[in-house]
Amino acid sequence: MSEENPVFQIQRVYLKDLSLEQPNSPQILLEQEQPNVDIQLGVEAAPVADGIFEVAVTATVQTKIKDKTVFLVEAKQAGIFEIRNIPEDQMGPIMGIACPQIVYPYLRGNIADVITRAGFPPVHLAEINFQAMYEQQQSQLASAAPTPGVTQ
Repeated sequence: MSEENPVFQIQRVYLKDLSLEQPNSPQILLEQEQPNVDIQLGVEAAPVADGIFEVAVTATVQTKIKDKTVFLVEAKQAGIFEIRNIPEDQMGPIMGIACPQIVYPYLRGNIADVITRAGFPPVHLAEINFQAMYEQQQSQLASAAPTPGVTQ
């Protein structure tokens, strides 16, 4: 018997969702104060078909002056990946590290572009260490998991 070769291929990368809000325009545009920028990132993975997975990286970029929103951008960049004949213990890191690393540069570009098109200086998302992010999520899941035999 011969083992089948592992398969890891990008089928498609696409912008799944994008929204821009400027709830306090035009008045907020007259403010001279520098806004505070808050950026939140997330990664989701889901099976689509046998051996086909969607991995999405989401970002929320919110800028505020005092308690008023200057702009809010929410975006989800996704990729469809064919992943077959990979050991089960490697699937988590592939979908939590390798796939997001492929999708993330597209998300960065789309966010910078929409913010610029909205009339603001671009917000460039920093490079992300998806391995550290994945490991942190795994340790949080492990510490949140109930201990066998202990009821809460």
